[in-house]
Amino acid sequence: MASAKASTRNPWAWVPSLYFAEGIPYIVVMTLSVIMYKRLGVSNTDIALYTSWLYLPWVIKPLWSPLVDLTRTKRFWTVMMQLFIGAGLAGIALTIPADDYIRYTMAFFWLLAFSSATHDIAADGFYMIALPEHEQALYVGIRSTFYRVASITGQGLLVILAGTLESSTGLPPAEFSFNAVKPNQANVRFLDDSVKFSSSASSELQILVSAPKTNVSLVQNPKEVTDSIIGAVKEYNLANGFYGVQAAPAAVTPSKEEGGWYDTYISNPYSTYIVTPLENFLRANFGDESKNTVRVIKAGNIGIVYISLSQPPGRETVVNISKSGGDNNFVMIEGARLVFTDSNWNKPAAVMVQTDPKLNFESAATFQAVSGNIPLAWSITFYVIAGLFFLFFIWHKFILPYPPTDKAALSGGNILKEFFRTFALFFKKKRIGLILAFLLLFRFAEAQLVKLASPFLLDTKEVGGLGLTTAEVGFVYGTIGILFLTLGGILGGIATSKKGLKFWLLIMVAAINLPDLVYVYLAYAQPENFLIINICVAIEQFGYGFGFTAYMLFLIYVSEGEHKTAHYAIGTGFMALGMMIPGMFSGWLQELIGYQNFFIWVMIATIPGFIIVKYLPVSPSFGMKKEKEN
Repeated sequence: MASAKASTRNPWAWVPSLYFAEGIPYIVVMTLSVIMYKRLGVSNTDIALYTSWLYLPWVIKPLWSPLVDLTRTKRFWTVMMQLFIGAGLAGIALTIPADDYIRYTMAFFWLLAFSSATHDIAADGFYMIALPEHEQALYVGIRSTFYRVASITGQGLLVILAGTLESSTGLPPAEFSFNAVKPNQANVRFLDDSVKFSSSASSELQILVSAPKTNVSLVQNPKEVTDSIIGAVKEYNLANGFYGVQAAPAAVTPSKEEGGWYDTYISNPYSTYIVTPLENFLRANFGDESKNTVRVIKAGNIGIVYISLSQPPGRETVVNISKSGGDNNFVMIEGARLVFTDSNWNKPAAVMVQTDPKLNFESAATFQAVSGNIPLAWSITFYVIAGLFFLFFIWHKFILPYPPTDKAALSGGNILKEFFRTFALFFKKKRIGLILAFLLLFRFAEAQLVKLASPFLLDTKEVGGLGLTTAEVGFVYGTIGILFLTLGGILGGIATSKKGLKFWLLIMVAAINLPDLVYVYLAYAQPENFLIINICVAIEQFGYGFGFTAYMLFLIYVSEGEHKTAHYAIGTGFMALGMMIPGMFSGWLQELIGYQNFFIWVMIATIPGFIIVKYLPVSPSFGMKKEKEN
C-alpha cells in the first residue's frame, strides 16, 4: 500500500522528467532516425519510405487507448513503457553494426514507436489523475516546456554527441572554409586544371583538401545555370563511386510540374464542377497580380572544393563533411558523405555548397571533413539514450505518486465490449457536437498560418514575402519564437490556475487569434528592419503559447469522468485533424490570392473560434484552486 506522502508527491519531482521522457523517443523516431540512416549511407528514397511509416503509431494511438484505461494502472503503463522504450533503444544500438542493419533497426524502431505512443497515452492520463484541477492548469505550461526541451535535446545535443564520436574514432579531421565575396572576385570552375592537392609529409592515411579557402561570388546565377552545375557534380560523384552502394540516388527524369493534393484527389473528376470554378473566382477577385509578371528566377551562387585521400585506404572509408561554424546561409548541397576505396582514393571528390540567394553581404562558413567509425558512433549514442531511459524507469518507478483513483477500469469481464463502450461514451458526451466543433476549429486560422509563416519570411519581396535569409528565419523562429512561445505557455498555465479556465477562455481565444494581425501588417508593410520582424513574430508566438493553454485544458476538461485517459487520446486525434485539414489547402489558397489577401483570410478564419467559445460548456471552477486545496 502506498503511503500518503507517495500519493501527494511534489509535481516538480516528476512532471518535468515525465514530459522530457515523453518527448525524447518521438524526436528519436521522427528526426534522429533520419540523420542516422543518412550517415550510415542509406539512400534518400529508402530513408523517406521507411521512416515515414514510423509516424503511424501516433496517428492511430486513439484506437488502442481504451486498453490503457481498461487494464492495469496508468502508473504501471507509464513506467513499463519507459522500460520498453529503453529496450527498443538498446536493440537499435545492438543491431546498428549488423550486416542487415536496416531490417533489424527498423524492427526496433517500430517497437520504440508503439511503446512511445502508448507512453504518451498513459503519461497524459496519469497527469490528469495525479494532479488536482488547479495544478493541472498550473503545470500545463511546465510540461509543454520540458517537452520542447526534449525536442531541442534530440535534434541538437544527441546529434552533436554522435558527430563528436564520429570525428574521434577515425582519421584526423580536415578543415576548410567558403567565403562569400563581392561580385567578380570568384568564378565557379568544375574539374579543371586548378584542382591540386598539397602533398602530405606523413606516411599515415590522411584526408586531403584542394583548397583551405574557397571564394563564392555574391552574384546570383539564373536557376537553370546553377541547376546544371549541380547536376554535373552529382553525376561526377556518382560515376566515380563516391556515393557507395546504398546511398546511390535514383535516376531523375524530368517531368511536368504536378499540383498538390487538391489536383490529385479532388480535381479528377470534379475539377470541372468544383476546383476550376473556385480557382477562377479567387484569381479574378483576389488573385496575386505579381504572379502574372515574367520573372527570371535567381539562385544563390555555389562553391566547390575537392576531397581525396593521401593513399589507398585498404578498406572502404567514409568521409563525412558538415558545417562546423560560421554563417548559416551556406548550405551543403553535395558531398556530405563520400565513400573512398582503393579504386577511387586518388580521384577528387566534389563537395559543393550554395549560398542563400538573398545573401548580400560578405561572410564565411567553416566546414570539417571527418572519417570515423560511424556505426560505432551511432551505436554508442543509442546506448546512451537507452541508459537514460533505464534511469527514467528507475526514477519514475519510485518517484511517481500513487493516486487513489489510478485503478484499472476493468478487472475481468468482457474487455471487447468495454473497449467499444469507451468510444461510444466519448461521442455520447453532452453537447458533443459543440465540443468537436471547438476541437476542430479552435486553431482553424493558426493551422493555416503556421504552414505559410516561414515561406512568407523566406520568399522575396517581389512575390510578397519579406526576403529573409534561411539563417535569419532560423533565428526568428528557433530562438525568439521558441522563447516567447514557452513564456506564453507558462504564463497561461499560471493564469488559469488562479481564476479558472472559464474566466480566461475568451481571452485566450483572442490571444491565439488576434496577434495574427501582425502578419497582415508585415505583408503590407514588408519592413526592412529585422528588429521589427522579430517583435511581430514574438507577439504572435507569445499569443499562441498563452492561448493554446485553453485548448490543452479544455481537452482535459472534456476527458473528465469515466475512461478519461482514452477520451483524452481521442480528443488529441481530433486536435491533429483540426491542424491537418486546414494546413492541406492553405498553400494552394495562398498561391491563388497572394500573401496579403491570404493573411486577411486568416483573420476571417478566426471568427468561428470566437463564436463557438461563447456557447462552450465549461464549469466556472475548472482549473481554479479550491479552498480545500489550500
